[in-house]
Amino acid sequence: MKTDLASFDNSWYSPGNRGKILFWFFFNAFFLKNSYNPFSGLKITVLKLFGAQIGKGVVIKPSISVKYPWKLKIGDYTWIGENVWIDNLDEVTIGSHVCISQGALILCGNHNFKKPSFDLIIKPIILEDGVWIGANSTVTQGVICHSHSVLSVQSLANKNLEPYSIYQGIPAIKIRERKIDEA
Repeated sequence: MKTDLASFDNSWYSPGNRGKILFWFFFNAFFLKNSYNPFSGLKITVLKLFGAQIGKGVVIKPSISVKYPWKLKIGDYTWIGENVWIDNLDEVTIGSHVCISQGALILCGNHNFKKPSFDLIIKPIILEDGVWIGANSTVTQGVICHSHSVLSVQSLANKNLEPYSIYQGIPAIKIRERKIDEA
């Protein structure tokens, strides 16, 4: 068997109304991806207008991208760094006090390379409270980063991260426990 992209069919997948998706495409480009828009509050307002659920104290840096804001939940006091791409073909739930560093990728979709038709695979992603996703790291579909786990710089999470643990590498492996000093 060989890959046959002509047989690819994801007609089963419907992320929302086509008009809404098209409208969002332009709002995303103008308000979120635009590096000349440093105003976190304006980005949050636009995301909420399109159905995102966002808590208080959230900081969103310039040049981010969100595929479908109506599939996004963000808790309180979360930071999203420059050039983060949330490719949320499925639900993405981000807890409170989460830091997603610059250039990180949150990818809910992939393709089944075992099928000639290269079928689309989607699964939700959950980043629980206190998680830190390092710069230029990737979290793939179906992964749960449990409470206060850390994914180090340029690492790939393709399986769940244990709570209060630090992961590094491609694919990421646990390298030690995360201890947080009391103030």
